[in-house]
Amino acid sequence: MSKSSAGTLVISFIGMKTQEVDIKPVVKVSLHSDTEVLDEVMVVAYGTARKESFTGSAEVIKADKIEKRPVANVTKALDGMVAGVQTTSGSGQPGSGVSVVVRGFGSINSSQNPLYVVDGVPYDGNISAINPNDIESMTVLKDASAGALYGSRGANGVVMITTKKGNSGKVKVNLKANWGVSSRSIPRYETMDEAGYLETVYQSYKNDLIYNDGMSPSDASVLALQNMKSGATAILGLNEQYNPFNYSITELIDPTTGKVRSDAYLKYSEDWMDEAMDKSPLRQEYNVSFNGGNERTKYMFSMGYLDEEGLLKTTSFNRLNGRMNISTDVTNWLKAGMNASYSRNESNTAVENSSGSSNVWYTAQLMAPIYPVFEKDANGSTVMDNLGNPVFDYGSNRPAGANADWNTIATLYDDKYSTTSDNLSGRMFVDLGDLKTGPLQGLKFSVNYGFDIVNSAGMTYYNPYNGNSVSVKGTIQKAVARTMSYTFNQLLSYDRKFGVHHVSAMVGHEFYKYNYQYLGASKTGFPFGGLYELDAATTITSASSYQHNYAVESVLSRFAYDYADKYYLSASFRTDGSSRFHKDNRWGNFWSVGANWRISQEEFLKDVSWINNLSVKASYGVQGNDNLGTYYAWQSFYDLGYPNGNMSGVALSSLENKDLKWEKNGNLNVGLEGRFFDCLSVGIEWYSRKTSDMLMSYPMATSLGFDGYNKNIGSMRNTGWDITLNADLIRTNDFNWNLTLMGSTVKNKVLQLADKPEIISGSYIIREGETLNSFYTASAAGVDPATGKQLYWAWDTDENGVKGEKYITDNQAKATACKEIQGSRIPNLYGSFTNSFKYKNFDLSVLCTYSIGGKVLDGVYNTLLYGNYIGQAKSKHLERAWKQPGDITDIPRIEIGKSYIITDNNLINASYLSIKNITLGYSLPSNLIKKLNMENIRITATGDNLVLFNHLKGMDPQYNFTGGTNFGYVPVRTISFGIDVTF
Repeated sequence: MSKSSAGTLVISFIGMKTQEVDIKPVVKVSLHSDTEVLDEVMVVAYGTARKESFTGSAEVIKADKIEKRPVANVTKALDGMVAGVQTTSGSGQPGSGVSVVVRGFGSINSSQNPLYVVDGVPYDGNISAINPNDIESMTVLKDASAGALYGSRGANGVVMITTKKGNSGKVKVNLKANWGVSSRSIPRYETMDEAGYLETVYQSYKNDLIYNDGMSPSDASVLALQNMKSGATAILGLNEQYNPFNYSITELIDPTTGKVRSDAYLKYSEDWMDEAMDKSPLRQEYNVSFNGGNERTKYMFSMGYLDEEGLLKTTSFNRLNGRMNISTDVTNWLKAGMNASYSRNESNTAVENSSGSSNVWYTAQLMAPIYPVFEKDANGSTVMDNLGNPVFDYGSNRPAGANADWNTIATLYDDKYSTTSDNLSGRMFVDLGDLKTGPLQGLKFSVNYGFDIVNSAGMTYYNPYNGNSVSVKGTIQKAVARTMSYTFNQLLSYDRKFGVHHVSAMVGHEFYKYNYQYLGASKTGFPFGGLYELDAATTITSASSYQHNYAVESVLSRFAYDYADKYYLSASFRTDGSSRFHKDNRWGNFWSVGANWRISQEEFLKDVSWINNLSVKASYGVQGNDNLGTYYAWQSFYDLGYPNGNMSGVALSSLENKDLKWEKNGNLNVGLEGRFFDCLSVGIEWYSRKTSDMLMSYPMATSLGFDGYNKNIGSMRNTGWDITLNADLIRTNDFNWNLTLMGSTVKNKVLQLADKPEIISGSYIIREGETLNSFYTASAAGVDPATGKQLYWAWDTDENGVKGEKYITDNQAKATACKEIQGSRIPNLYGSFTNSFKYKNFDLSVLCTYSIGGKVLDGVYNTLLYGNYIGQAKSKHLERAWKQPGDITDIPRIEIGKSYIITDNNLINASYLSIKNITLGYSLPSNLIKKLNMENIRITATGDNLVLFNHLKGMDPQYNFTGGTNFGYVPVRTISFGIDVTF
């Protein structure tokens, strides 16, 4: 603050616009941000960049937003944070992450995952080993101009994670503690209770007798009850042991109404899913960090502990981690630093995403409500063992659909799935030069080395008493694996200003090496349960070891120029040589060019006070992808597992293709960015991504001995818009309200495939000219009110393949031959909106995510609706199934054992709105903090994954990107409370 000769005060502050006010005894001044001074600096590929001068597309997520999400895996904090980024909901298994795609789908068979970079080096460790509290920021690079310098690994976007560093000044100690409880974030599907289930099964037995055996309705009514009681289709076990009511089944259901009699009562009622779920699993996390240094040397140390119990009993995740970050200016021309972290992860997991009996999410969810978890006596009371514990019912008399001879709740305790990993990562650098004066000003030579080491061990144990391995008296599988990767680069850069000209350039060399080693064995035959070592079993059933090696060598360069902070040009070039390809096609060239025009700096706009910043930008570049799911994509392989007596035997298992080369991704980005009225920020971008030379399997006639071989075939395009609006709606001394809106679109089109224009897989199709993974099903035409049969739209084709007029039929075979494309999972619009409020020392943020359009083929719901196994649970929606002539409904008549085909009626609107996170915080007043000799004390209450609104109760519309669902670990809601203390 200074006093001018004209009797005014000149008040200035870094990053704020200077204000001049008249001198008075009391002066109240409101300073506003100066976008020309306070430029946001982003971490980008091999360096940093000012946001307003950046020619590419990138978004930054700062630590304060990440810390609001109580997650063990930081990928779960990405949802709703960046326009153009889509994530799945992810498994509820503690420590698990999510799948992420940036701006659509970059490939069909190759990887679609973004590259993760930690402190400037590509990361091959477990994402769950990174403590989110150690993260300073995350930058998502979305286009070629932003990510082309990562060449082969940046084609699907880049997520750059920057960890916290030391600052000069006195030592700051930060303590954080967080406690929470978890529950389901998505409610259960609506299923029938005991009475509804028995009534529905009775109706299906009756319909089968009437419409398939030609029996009269009156006779069918009586025989259906007998078939439920005894015979091949009995569902109630021996002597109706699984009849939960106080009446025999022949007396329980009235044949004339099909309803359970009103005076019946339940002798027992047990819910398998409730029994499998922990009522209030705890989550506790503790973190401490030390930050300090002087002008030359800065350091940061941190330690963290996380203990997360799973919603599913026996599952958990435990992490103990530490990190150190030290940097020093040895002289004015020599700098060095090291960043190292260690994490010990321990997980107890469970089977998911399968239709196996050991998957609790499958078995318990489909268990009919009449079957108890524990054995019952004749009165319906639970049978206890001699220690007073309830005895599990293993269902020897249950039907196959109810998992006979199995109790999935018991296997939760008797079987064991565990993994442990030791994760060590290091990043080291030495900078030479970077002088501020002299002839070598702006010249810098950097050497960087980074490594990631993961030593992991896993165990799968099946007990000898029940479940998978009863016949072999138990099974144990043990495996250890070691991952080691390192990146070593040398970079020569030059950055210099000459008046209004600013030039920067960089050239470098990089080498990346990856090695994975595996050793595992399996044995069977235990004398008794609870033994978790190979030595305790008798028979070796398998033993295996192998390793993978992969290397990439690169030469890279970048050039940037700007004139008077108005005109910005950039270009980059990188050539990669990948060990996945033959030496003749190993090298791929990747490049980008970009430009940015900062219009607000032009003379004709400088006096327009309401425009703080306005720029337009465009970029184009080509990136590559070599990840076909194998490290040896071009080579022939031989399987040695065919011994001939005591002699070795060999069989050719894959065909070579020396011509295999890089998959290419051409990326065009055009955008506009601006800030207006010092309160409204706008970002609008349009992009077009074309993938060519896609890495796919080229089909062959099976009679030749192979189904196909790897080849570059096909192309695909993604286009879309990313829009971000940020507005300070209210900004006063006591109250602030900020609103952020994000919206994105993506349109996908398959341009070219292999020898045929389409690939059909079940209810999905990949067809030239259509969206990737479109739904391909029959078209429903309603339910026949007279017969209850499902009707379909069909057509006939002439000898030339020309389709005739559509007509309605009940013939399933004809309907199956007349499938049509019925849309896809890709939404019309998706994004998020965030409201942030601050009133005095209170702050509140509310994050909501949304998706509009797209469809889901919910396999779990369809199984509950149309599953044909005897003993499976039934959807409550079957209450509206057709029952008698004249019924008008959308669900056809149900019959025991009948198979139903998928139609467009099975596709559900994928639109949803999710209240993703609400965080309420309170910071103690500064005068009280000072008395306590503290710097800050903040208390928070957080709700994460709070509520999901969608078109079907129980459905997870974010399960995957193709629009399917499976029997997986349900995502969890977490309610937590925390305290953050700095001194």
